[in-house]
Amino acid sequence: MAAKKKNAKLLSSKTIYKGRIFRVVLDKVREPSGIVVMREIVRHRGSVVILAVDGGSKPRILLERQYRYAAEGELWELPAGKIDGGENPLVAARRELQEETGYTAKRWKKFLEFYVSPGFLDEMMFIYLATGLTKGKAQPEADEFIASRWVPLSSAIKMIRGGRIIDAKTACSILWLRENLRAK
Repeated sequence: MAAKKKNAKLLSSKTIYKGRIFRVVLDKVREPSGIVVMREIVRHRGSVVILAVDGGSKPRILLERQYRYAAEGELWELPAGKIDGGENPLVAARRELQEETGYTAKRWKKFLEFYVSPGFLDEMMFIYLATGLTKGKAQPEADEFIASRWVPLSSAIKMIRGGRIIDAKTACSILWLRENLRAK
């Protein structure tokens, strides 16, 4: 007999902030242990990340460099973006790759999905491998200033080790690719 999953019981909820990308709620909950606590939770529709790879036996990864206000600087990242309301994650991934880089892909494979920071944020991140790439014209949003560059996998690993790639979704995806290529 399988053990019954224990969940917290929501006693009350109040939205304390609502923005265009996320909202913050203050929830009063009874935890599975029975204790009643207040939890501040950031509610987010989710996001997608695209690991665009070409180069066959010597893979190259499409990286972007863009300014991130919260990080107070430019970061090397994989193409990524939010999922619009009601949008399928794969549809969002295709849209984001094309908007940010101009590329489209023939083959798509979801290889990871995870909570970004489950202590206070409900955002799920879906990571896709995109291959069979064709270059087109990028159509970034008005506030996006993105420089794209193909980087050999070995160089991307060195960028992680050297602290030049410090974005978690990017490092996680690149390391996944390296490990999965070794397994073949």
